[in-house]
Amino acid sequence: MPHILIVEDETIIRSALRRLLERNQYQVSEAGSVQEAQERFSIPTFDLIVSDLRLPGAPGTELIKLGQGKPVLIMTSYASLRSAVDSMKMGAVDYIAKPFDHDEMLQAVARILRDRQNVEQMPAERPAGKTGTGTEKAGNANGEIGIIGSCAPMQDLYGKIRKVAPTDSNVLIQGESGTGKELVARALHNLSKRAKAPMISVNCAAIPETLIESELFGHEKGAFTGASAGRAGLVEAADGGTLFLDEIGELPLEAQARLLRVLQEGEIRRVGSVQSQKVDVRLIAATHRDLKSLSKIGQFREDLYYRLHVIALKLPALRERGADVNEIANAFLARQSARIGRTDLKFSADAEQAIRHYSWPGNVRELENAVERAVILCESPEISADLLGIDIELSDLEDDDFVSLAPQPGATSHEPTEDLSLEDYFQHFVLEHQDHMTETELARKLGVSRKCLWERRQRLGIPRRKSGATSES
Repeated sequence: MPHILIVEDETIIRSALRRLLERNQYQVSEAGSVQEAQERFSIPTFDLIVSDLRLPGAPGTELIKLGQGKPVLIMTSYASLRSAVDSMKMGAVDYIAKPFDHDEMLQAVARILRDRQNVEQMPAERPAGKTGTGTEKAGNANGEIGIIGSCAPMQDLYGKIRKVAPTDSNVLIQGESGTGKELVARALHNLSKRAKAPMISVNCAAIPETLIESELFGHEKGAFTGASAGRAGLVEAADGGTLFLDEIGELPLEAQARLLRVLQEGEIRRVGSVQSQKVDVRLIAATHRDLKSLSKIGQFREDLYYRLHVIALKLPALRERGADVNEIANAFLARQSARIGRTDLKFSADAEQAIRHYSWPGNVRELENAVERAVILCESPEISADLLGIDIELSDLEDDDFVSLAPQPGATSHEPTEDLSLEDYFQHFVLEHQDHMTETELARKLGVSRKCLWERRQRLGIPRRKSGATSES
C-alpha cells in the first residue's frame, strides 16, 4: 500500500485530504510544516509527498531536496500558480491548483505513483507486457504507449502515435470527454526526443478567463494590480519540452492570438512587456469540440485551427471499442483490488454483459469510477451489475446476433421515410409507437433484435417508455 505524506498548514484541508486518500486505500501521514515533517518522519521513506507551496517557515519546495528523489506534488492557489511552475523547475513532479476536486487529486496521485513504479521497473529493459498501468497487453509494443485496448481503431491510433511522436509537429487530439486524451498526449511526449524535458499540462477550461493570459505567457512586475513581481508563464516553463493544452476550445480569442504567435514565431511576450523571448515548445492540444465549426462562427481562430491541425488523432468513444471495454474493466478491477488487498474479486456474468453493452456516455472515466465504487462496496467475491450502478435492463439483452435495421415490407408504409436517414427513421418510429407497443413488438416491426433495439436507443438517447404503460396490441 503506497505511503503518502501530506504537508499542509490548514488543518481542515489536511484532514479532508487525508480522509480522501485513506478512503482510496492509501496509507497517509501528515504534518503542518516542513520542520514538523523533518522532526516526525524520515521523509525519503514515503512513496509520494503532497505539500502546499506556502507553509510556515520553509516552503513546500524544500521537500524536493529532503525527499531525495521521491516525487513531490505541489498544491497551490491560482494566485500563486506561477510559483508552482517555478517549483517544477526545481524538481517537483507536478502541481495541482486549489480549489481542486476529489477526482482531480486522485487522478494526479495515481498517475504519479504509476509513473514512479514504471521507472523503478525499467532499470535496463522492461519485461514484455510491463507498462504504465501494469495492465496493458504485451502485444502493445511492450506497453510503451501506456493505453489498454487492442480493437482495430486503437491499433490504428498506436501506429499513428509511434509515427508522430519522434517529430516536432503540432498534434490535435479529438475525442469525447473521458476517452483518455491526456494519456495519448503523455505517450507522444514520452516517445519523443523531448521525453527528458517537462511536459506541462494545462486545462484551459479550469483557469479563470481573467488570468489565463498571464498564466500561459507570464507577466512583468506592475503589469496589473497584484503583479508585485515578474513571473514566467506555463509556456515558458515548457521550454525544451511539451505543452499540453486540454480543452483548447475554451481558450479566449485574445489568448488564441498570443498562442498563434508562439506557433508561428517560436516566441512569447509576457503581459506588460514590450520585449519578446524565444521558446522551444512542442504543442499538443486536445478538445471534445468541433474546432472547425467553431472557427466558422468566429469562436475559434481559423488560422490557429490550421496551425494545430497538422496532425489530428481521433480517440474512439468507449462504446465503439468492442471487447476493449471488458479488458479495461478487468484492468481497473485488478488495480482497485490490489489497493485494498483483495485477490478474490471478479465480475459476475451479468456484470460482464452489462459492461459490454452499456453505452458509457462518460467513457473510460465513468467506467473507472464505476469499478472503483463496486470494489469498495462489494461484500462477496462476485461484483454484480447492480453494484456497478449501470442503468440497463439485462432482460432486454439477448444473445442473438444483430439484424440490420430495415423496415419490414408493409409494416410501416404510412411513415414518412422518404426523406429520413435510417437513424432518423428508427427514432421517428420508436417515438411514434413505443407508448402502445412492447419492446418485442417494436423490435419485430423494425426487423431487429431486442438487443439491437436497446443499443440504438442508447446511442440516439431515446428513453424507454414508462414501465406503467400498457400494451394495446
